[in-house]
Amino acid sequence: MKKDLDALMKQEGLDGLLILGDGHHNPAMVYLTGGGHFTDAILLVKAGIEPLLCVNPLEREAVPESGFQVFTFADLHFFDLMKEQNGDLLRTEAYMMKQLFEKADLLKGRVAVAGIVEIGKELSVLNTFGKLMPEIEFVHESERSVLNLARVTKDRVELDRIVRMGNVTTRVVSKTAEFLQTRRVKGDTLYQDGKPLTIGDVKNRINLWLAEEGVENPEDTIFSIGRDSAIGHSAGTPTDVITLGKTIVFDIDPCEKGGGYFYDFTRTWCLGYAPEEVQTLYNQVRQVYETIVPAIKVGTICKEFQVMTCNMFEKMGHPTMQTNKSTEDGYNHSLGHGLGLNVHEAPWFSTFVSADDILAPGMVFTVEPGLYYPDKGMGVRLEDTYYVDEDGSMVLCAEYPLDLILPMKG
Repeated sequence: MKKDLDALMKQEGLDGLLILGDGHHNPAMVYLTGGGHFTDAILLVKAGIEPLLCVNPLEREAVPESGFQVFTFADLHFFDLMKEQNGDLLRTEAYMMKQLFEKADLLKGRVAVAGIVEIGKELSVLNTFGKLMPEIEFVHESERSVLNLARVTKDRVELDRIVRMGNVTTRVVSKTAEFLQTRRVKGDTLYQDGKPLTIGDVKNRINLWLAEEGVENPEDTIFSIGRDSAIGHSAGTPTDVITLGKTIVFDIDPCEKGGGYFYDFTRTWCLGYAPEEVQTLYNQVRQVYETIVPAIKVGTICKEFQVMTCNMFEKMGHPTMQTNKSTEDGYNHSLGHGLGLNVHEAPWFSTFVSADDILAPGMVFTVEPGLYYPDKGMGVRLEDTYYVDEDGSMVLCAEYPLDLILPMKG
């Protein structure tokens, strides 16, 4: 959690954090500032003082109201520096950055860098800065950076925001189900406005409903039918026609406007009826889901549940990644992942990750077993998002039926 950041910096031997880039669609910046419509910002975090944030003067009103020492480019003498540096914008940025470090009295030490930026530009800025302040050492951090370690557990405000996104998501899923169930059917094909209904038509509706809810869909929605439903991350072929009796995998992961907190959710549907082979496959996935969820306990290494899932599917006769890492049939992905300002983040449930991913209060994660058979034209996945409450209990973020068959109402 954010309250742990100073302690984590001390633990990792860091004297500061330098966050670069925009105030939106930039997880590190959004996490520390709450986000906002400001661009090309510089944020310097040092333990024990208020963070220093530098933004364009035009965007000063878009920054957080409290908790930061806010400076504009003008405050840091941008125009004078530009003249001194013969119009070199990148050198000017390096000199402004130097002033922030001096204001924070951070003149030497180890500083980690984060943020989504154009790497070539910022490499030039940081190289220049390194010559201006040679006693500052910029350090590389791995996946388990200080910020990611803080972000892996969420406070109550963050949890509430994710739950809200869950409620938005399930409302849109309900609208999608109702829309499909009330279309006219000729033979086995659904029709809309006298034309066969396609994957692209449905996804356009989904995007409209998400926009009406005031959220964004940067990862795109997976809405795939038949063989595509058996390709785990196939988003679906826009021209594919929606028909009865085929598996439809609906994996939707919208986020708050501006690149805030995500939600992740999947259902598998068959419209009208399900062939026996599909029903059997679905029953097996649901059995694993309903066995795994009650078994998940706080203090347990996450990858243990991936092993449990693989063992269950193998006993049912399906190939898994546990015995064949490159299998395209059967169970070919991890059981779940963490969720927050990225749709995929720690903790990780893969067999191949370290033992550091241990479930703790404040963690948010998905559970998503699935089975896939491209040659048979069918795939099934069920996914919900949970969080670990303060008392160690697992809480479902948003409820929605697990039903496979959607009866047609038209």
